[in-house]
Amino acid sequence: MEVPPVEKPYPPDSAKIQLKIADWSDKYPIRLADAIKNRESRRSYTNESLSLDELSFLLWSVQGVRYVSGGHAFRNVPSAGCRHALETYLAVFNVKDLESGLYRYLPLSHELILEFTDRKLKEKMIKAAFGQIFAGYSAVTFIWTAIPYRMEWRYGLDSHKVIAMDAGHVGQNLYLACEAIGAGTCTIGAYDQEYFDELLRLDGEEEFVIYSAPVGKI
Repeated sequence: MEVPPVEKPYPPDSAKIQLKIADWSDKYPIRLADAIKNRESRRSYTNESLSLDELSFLLWSVQGVRYVSGGHAFRNVPSAGCRHALETYLAVFNVKDLESGLYRYLPLSHELILEFTDRKLKEKMIKAAFGQIFAGYSAVTFIWTAIPYRMEWRYGLDSHKVIAMDAGHVGQNLYLACEAIGAGTCTIGAYDQEYFDELLRLDGEEEFVIYSAPVGKI
C-alpha cells in the first residue's frame, strides 16, 4: 500500500499565514510541576484576545514538528509508530491579526491556511458541541480530525485504539501549554459527529472530527 503523506495536501495557490518561531522556553517560562499542579478544565474565558505569538506557541506545543526523517515527522507529541494521524483545525474568534474563520495548521512549515469564513461559525460550533456555549465563546477552538489511513497503513485493525491515544496526547499538551500563557481550555468529546464533520467539510470516513478544545484567557 502507498505510504500516506505526513500532512494533508492543500491547494498550491492557498494563501499562507506564517506563524511565529521563537525560543518558547524563554518567552513563556513555567515550571512543569506548576503547570501540572494548576491544570484544570476551564470553561469560562475573558474577552481578552490571544496574540499570534501565543497561538503559535500552542500549535507548536500540540503538533510542532522537530524534524523530518525517512518519511516520518517527529513532533512534540508522541504517536504510535510516528504515524501522526491527526490534523489540526482552528475556529478562530478572537486572535489578534487573524480574521475570524476556520483555519488549518500546516505543521511541516508552521503556517496556517484559511479554509473558509462563516458569519455564523460561533453558533455552528456551539450546535456541533451539543449546546456547550464555551465552544463558540473562546478566543479559538482547536479541532482535531483523524485521517485513519495514516495509522491503518501500519497498524490495521488496531488503528482505532492508537488514534484515540494520540488524541489524548495532544489534549494534555494543550492543557499544559495553556497554563504557560495565562489561558485555559476544556477538551470536548461530546459532539454531533455528522454535523461537525459537515461543518468542517469532511467526508466523515477518510477524515472525521475526533476531539476539540476551546481556549481563552482566564
